[in-house]
Amino acid sequence: MTALRTRLAVAALLAVGLAVTGCGAGDDRSAGGAGDGRVTGPVTVFAAASLTESFTRIGKDFEAANPGTSVTLNFAGSSGLANQINQGAPADVFASAAPANMGTVTEAGNADGTPSVFARNQLVIAVPRGNPKGVTGLAALTSPGVKVALCARQVPCGAAARSALDAAGIALTPVTLEQDVKGALAKVKLGEVDAALVYRTDVRAASAELTGVEFPESARAVNDYPIVALKDAPNPAGARAFVAYVRSAPAQAILAEAGFQAP
Repeated sequence: MTALRTRLAVAALLAVGLAVTGCGAGDDRSAGGAGDGRVTGPVTVFAAASLTESFTRIGKDFEAANPGTSVTLNFAGSSGLANQINQGAPADVFASAAPANMGTVTEAGNADGTPSVFARNQLVIAVPRGNPKGVTGLAALTSPGVKVALCARQVPCGAAARSALDAAGIALTPVTLEQDVKGALAKVKLGEVDAALVYRTDVRAASAELTGVEFPESARAVNDYPIVALKDAPNPAGARAFVAYVRSAPAQAILAEAGFQAP
């Protein structure tokens, strides 16, 4: 009888151990893992419009480095994206073009951890190729007949533009205020305005059509770009992996090629 009781006790302990192990594997899969340390599943990234070209490349490279993942990118003005996240839009990662808009998300308790700066960006004056209005600096934007587009003040590129204009002591009335930097850039491309204050990276991406005019006051309005995984991310493991990948050497090389400055 003693031997029988011993065998039964051992069997019971083994069964409990197997049950615990099974629960652990299930939890890992539900968090976006593959059960073996790999990252799988969809990863949704909300990113500033100025990151469009760079993050499109980074997203594809992330998928190649993590078979079984799929990256969905939502590009818009950082202020609008922050509001969407705080209103419950499902997203795994937020990459903002300014700390202020990231602060909207962290203060609402929707960030998983502390955001980290992964890049910086600086303003230039975008003009058509050939610079037909002869724009040489901010003061030229106030010349008669020169139509200018700016980003709205609540958008990072708009806030940076206002900082640069204030630093130069220039009062400028734009003919249009756009909700993201791509909107301002499009006005120049379409010939609806003669110039726009946008990021250096956006002009570089459109170099076949536009020229960037540098101006010294832009040094007073350099934007930090923070990134963070989100607290209610549908794929927490994927979110953390994507944030780490953006800070990796391959992704940083893509950002540098696009004209972003190192953090």
